[in-house]
Amino acid sequence: MAEDKPRLARLTAIMTQLQSKRIVTARDIAEKHNVSIRTVYRDIRTLEKSGIPIVTEEGKGYSIMQGYKLPPIMFTEEEANALITVEQIISLHRDKSLVDQYKSAIEKIKAVLNGNQKDKTELLTERLQIRNNIESEKSSDLLIQVQSAITGYKVVEINYFSLKKKQSQRKIEPFALIHTQGNWILIAYCRLRNDFRAFRIDCIQNISISNECFEAHKITLQEFFEEKRKIWETTPDIPLTQAGSTFVSNQTNKNNAESKN
Repeated sequence: MAEDKPRLARLTAIMTQLQSKRIVTARDIAEKHNVSIRTVYRDIRTLEKSGIPIVTEEGKGYSIMQGYKLPPIMFTEEEANALITVEQIISLHRDKSLVDQYKSAIEKIKAVLNGNQKDKTELLTERLQIRNNIESEKSSDLLIQVQSAITGYKVVEINYFSLKKKQSQRKIEPFALIHTQGNWILIAYCRLRNDFRAFRIDCIQNISISNECFEAHKITLQEFFEEKRKIWETTPDIPLTQAGSTFVSNQTNKNNAESKN
């Protein structure tokens, strides 16, 4: 029986993992739980026999049948504490849309906590304070809309007011978001300049997400940065951990200079 408890915990964790993504590979499961691929196959069969409708896509991985809902999974005390800590951090974020949506999500999460966990999370909330941006200043309210445009491949029209007080109208194809130095930077393909550009979210005055969809750019964010690595190589004294910020700063400066952007 001593060996059954770890496996039961693993089976529960695998169900959570299957719910977290559309497709989960056997290798993903094996690496996460430090077991062999053969063990993963046995675990999947066990879950299927217990009535969980797992769909196997040959050559791709596993998923749970669309529309099937599993009962809420209880959080450990440590997981609940982590969620409450993140709630405090998010509440001080500069983008109002992110704060509002997280508050809505955390209320639903708190609803599945048991009575003892709720008491402890309330106590932790009272005893926890994050001092960054303590005034809770909000400088943008567009992050969630931008995220939806990225995942929906929607063309976006923006009215952009640069830090150098230059205004322009852009039609862009949102690609990725980077958070650096307290600001969100949107990397997008600009149809006006026929190239990728960086836009600070808090410099976007107005945004309109159209019904027009664009074809997904056949490049990952990591590949995108690899292509831009030559920019970083011109500043060899900057640590690699700051390379992303350097690139974004360079691109933002270009974006602010109308003659170059």
